[in-house]
Amino acid sequence: MPDEYRAIEVSVLLPCLNEAETVAPCVGKALGSLAALGVTGEVLVSDNGSTDGSPEIARRAGARVVHAPRRGYGAALIAGIAAARGRYVIMADADDSYDLANLGPFVEKLRAGHDVVMGNRFRGGIAPGAMPLLHRHLGNPVLSWLGRRLFGLRGIGDFHCGIRGFDRDRIRDLDLRMPGMEFASELVVRAALNRYDLVEVPTTLQPDGRGRPPHLRTWRDGWRHLRFLLVFAPRNTLLRPGLIIFLLGLAGTVALATGPRHVAGVELDVNALVYACLAVLTGAQVLLFGVFAELYGQFEGLVRRDRPSPWARWLGFERSVLVGCTLIAAGLIGTTFALTAWGRTGFGNLDARGTLRLVLPSATAIGLGVIGVFSGLFASLLTLRGMRPRSPAPAAALPRQAGGAVIEKIPHGSMTHDI
Repeated sequence: MPDEYRAIEVSVLLPCLNEAETVAPCVGKALGSLAALGVTGEVLVSDNGSTDGSPEIARRAGARVVHAPRRGYGAALIAGIAAARGRYVIMADADDSYDLANLGPFVEKLRAGHDVVMGNRFRGGIAPGAMPLLHRHLGNPVLSWLGRRLFGLRGIGDFHCGIRGFDRDRIRDLDLRMPGMEFASELVVRAALNRYDLVEVPTTLQPDGRGRPPHLRTWRDGWRHLRFLLVFAPRNTLLRPGLIIFLLGLAGTVALATGPRHVAGVELDVNALVYACLAVLTGAQVLLFGVFAELYGQFEGLVRRDRPSPWARWLGFERSVLVGCTLIAAGLIGTTFALTAWGRTGFGNLDARGTLRLVLPSATAIGLGVIGVFSGLFASLLTLRGMRPRSPAPAAALPRQAGGAVIEKIPHGSMTHDI
């Protein structure tokens, strides 16, 4: 790698799609801030298919330009991170809404050893008209609260701030993949799941300088962020709810299998037993979906752990077949007793001698056994390749000269794909 690459400490990364009105001021402010701080750095514009001359304007303002072949906010950032030469990367929007003239707090925290430095607009100040009221008072607070609850990010108050800094190699090591607006959530969530050191600094937000609507779409992109947070937290969204449902159903099944029960003056009988058995089956399947999600996350490298997940051991094929066959056998034995008792009544009223209380748990045990056997098979398929090794950090593409300006093109094969 040339010495000039090694000398760069900070790359300021600006994703760009038709930002001719604002990209030059953003580049100028970022370069001015780096110079004032005495930081050797660069401004890198990752162009996402602009048709308004934004790349040429950015180059004239002093930026280096790379072209991201895949469309999308996340795709532009992924391409830019792959091409960044700096040890640290500070990303921000190219709409002149973030304070690129004041990068000092980000550089200071990065130099202190933090992996990710998030901006917090609520602590730094939001100018009138800079953020829609729906985003400011509902969308951002709710998504930030949910992110803190699901991923334990207690020190992060502005989960979706668009200006943030990070250690380039640590973020490359995460192998980020989301090509759309969800990239902002993916970066924070994946960093938290892999126990990176995250910290916040105050920043300000001003109304953007564009004469057109922003790329962000409130409901569409808000839902995509919410969906991403829920999918990436299987322990809270699947494992724990599934376990609670399963245990409540199991308790109800055991209690009602021997006779009716009275709760708060209400008699619970066979009808309640049906729903208790249903809760057992539903809870088991939700729980197993959570297990599969955890296994997938670990073995696909979405979550990095030094040791294999305990679920891989407990859901081993042999163990699952043994437990599943045991449950099936128990259910068949119960079914045999139930049929014998039913036969003594001349196959008349099924519940004449409480036979239905034995049929329902027996059928549930058979269902659980079948689920267990095939769950073991599916878990074995998920983990067949073993733990996915860490991907090496992609090297920045070598520059080429075109008309006196430094331009880089990231090959399509270097882009990661959607999950």
